[in-house]
Amino acid sequence: MQYNFLILMSFLVTSCVSNDSSSILDMAKPIIDTKGVDMTLYETDLEECKAYSNDISTIKSIAKGSATGAAVGAVIEAISDKRKDGIELGTVSGGTRSGLRAIREKENILKRCLKGRGYKVLN
Repeated sequence: MQYNFLILMSFLVTSCVSNDSSSILDMAKPIIDTKGVDMTLYETDLEECKAYSNDISTIKSIAKGSATGAAVGAVIEAISDKRKDGIELGTVSGGTRSGLRAIREKENILKRCLKGRGYKVLN
């Protein structure tokens, strides 16, 4: 029963992130200083930089984090008489933390790419 819950929680955490990771980056679209910027060229550069940031797989990061969290939770359950939900908590917290870390990395790659192309990124 506990493993069924673990598998269900892994799917729930993983499904929280869209397979189309560009939608994640659209929410955190960088703010640039547009003075003197050709916006058509900027949109092209933005799309190319998004493609680079898509090399970071949010789904894989969540899965790895969930597995690691579940392992840590299992150890906590094994050594604690009072903690019976360690695997579940570890799965959710590990997946969430890894997913957020992957999203931040995607944002950083996008911003570094734009800065490298000469844009003034303000956020």
